[in-house]
Amino acid sequence: MKRTAHAFWLDRPGQGALRAVQLPQPGADDVVVRALYSGVSRGTETLVFRGGVPASQHAAMRAPFQEGEFPGPVKYGYLSVGTVEEGPAALVGRTVFCLYPHQTRYVVPAAAVTVVPDDVPAARAVLAGTVETAVNALWDAAPLIGDRITVVGGGMVGCSVAALLARFPGVRVQLVDADPARAAVAAALGVDFALPADALGERDLVVHASATEQGLARALELLTPEGTVLELSWYGDRKVSLPLGEAFHSRRLVIRGSQVGTVSPARPGRSYADRLALALELLADPALDALITGESAFEELPEVLPKLADGAIAALCHLIRYS
Repeated sequence: MKRTAHAFWLDRPGQGALRAVQLPQPGADDVVVRALYSGVSRGTETLVFRGGVPASQHAAMRAPFQEGEFPGPVKYGYLSVGTVEEGPAALVGRTVFCLYPHQTRYVVPAAAVTVVPDDVPAARAVLAGTVETAVNALWDAAPLIGDRITVVGGGMVGCSVAALLARFPGVRVQLVDADPARAAVAAALGVDFALPADALGERDLVVHASATEQGLARALELLTPEGTVLELSWYGDRKVSLPLGEAFHSRRLVIRGSQVGTVSPARPGRSYADRLALALELLADPALDALITGESAFEELPEVLPKLADGAIAALCHLIRYS
C-alpha cells in the first residue's frame, strides 16, 4: 500500500514549497514516524535557504536524510520530533527525535531515532540537535571549575552553550550579543548579559557563535593571556579577516575550531548515539524553553522561511507544528 506524506523542499535559493512524497514500505527494522514538531534554526538552515553553502562544502554539509543537492532542489533539515506509529514494539507509541527534514511522516531505520525522555516535552525536544552541538563544544573546550567564560553570539547555539555552562560549579558566564533583547534570554538561562562594548575581559575561554567577523575579533580581545577562543560559527561562503598582527602572538592566544560532525576527540569512548541521548537528558531543564521564540503551522513554512532568513521574524529556534 502506497502512503503519501508532505515535505518542504527548497526549489532554489530563496524559494521553497511543500511537495507530496511517497513513503517507502517499511522493513522489519524500520519505524514509521508521524511528525509532531520540527525546528528551524536561523543559523545553518537559513544559510542553506539563501544558497550560501560553498561548493567545496556540499558533501560535508549534507544532513543525514537529505534528498537532492545544494543549492537546490534539496530537502534539508535535522530537528524533527514525532510519534512512532509502526515498528518494533518497544518503540510504537513513543515520542522520538530524529535528524530528519521537515516532513509530515517518514520511514527511517529504528536505529536513527532516539526516544525522548518522559520529562522532556515534545516541543522542547526539537532543540536536541543544537544542545548536542553545545555538548560537543564543551567536550572540546574542557572548561574548568571557576573559569571566567564568555559566549559571544546569542543565537541558538550560543544560548545552548551558555545554558549548559550555567550548570558548571564556580564558572562565571557572560553572554554577549549586539541585540539587547537577548538580555531576557540570558536571564532565563541564568547567565549574565552584556553588549559587545560592555563585555568583561580577562576571560579564560570565549566561545564564539555569532558568525560575524566583528564578533570573532571581539572574542579575541576578551581573552586573558594564553586564553582560547572556541570557534563554533560556520561562515558558509563568506570571508573573515582577523587582527592577528596586534597582540595575538605576544599574548599567545588560541583559536580552535569545533564541529558537531565528529564526536570530540576528548571523548573517544562516546558514540553519536551517546552524545544525542545526553543532549535529550539535558533538555529536562525548562529554562531551555527560552530558546523557542516562535511557532508556525507546517503549511506556513514556505512563507515563514524567507522571513526567518531575512530577519523579518526575529527568532532563535522557530517551532513548526504538525496537525
